[in-house]
Amino acid sequence: MIDFSIYSDVIALQQDIAKKVIARNILPPQIKYIAGVDVAYKDNTAYCSGVILNKKTLKTIKTVGKVLKVKYPYIPGMFMLRESNPILSTLKLFKRPFDVLLVDGHGKLHPRRSGLACYIGVKINKPVIGVAKSLLCGTEKQDKVVLDGKIMGNVIKINKKKIYVSVGHKVSQKTALKITRELILDGYWYPEPLRLAHINSKKMKNLSQ
Repeated sequence: MIDFSIYSDVIALQQDIAKKVIARNILPPQIKYIAGVDVAYKDNTAYCSGVILNKKTLKTIKTVGKVLKVKYPYIPGMFMLRESNPILSTLKLFKRPFDVLLVDGHGKLHPRRSGLACYIGVKINKPVIGVAKSLLCGTEKQDKVVLDGKIMGNVIKINKKKIYVSVGHKVSQKTALKITRELILDGYWYPEPLRLAHINSKKMKNLSQ
């Protein structure tokens, strides 16, 4: 059983971040470049990969990677403790702009409306979409996820696989869902930027063995 009282400062930070999240579109007129980040772990080491794709062709424009030690275990609802430092450190390596970032984690679909995608979005002040593989909170109602009587996310189901899409920052829920769907290639169930970042982070981890 986790004693959340010892994380009161983190909870306060999440509540503050939640107030800063913008859940409407503040996007360029034309989205040209989409980024994705993923982190793989081995013991206390994080292997983080980031990719930038051309939105129209979904061809890879840039790939970067970073290996870092992590200080925190996985704590449900506090993923940002473990994953934010590797992600933020990796994003600095891009050296070129991107229009939207996809993060492997929840956005506003979170007990405090402040998942990893929200934290990253507010920190980098760019549009971010949260794409998670499991449900942390809320109730599925057809293709929507309802939390406290409000629609906080959407479900995309392909070949029995599910992903949960929610607002990270500077994007509406409708647009977050639309962009994510456009990034899933035929034969796959995961958006291409995250799929490629996931493959790369696993390779980084395996090469370290």
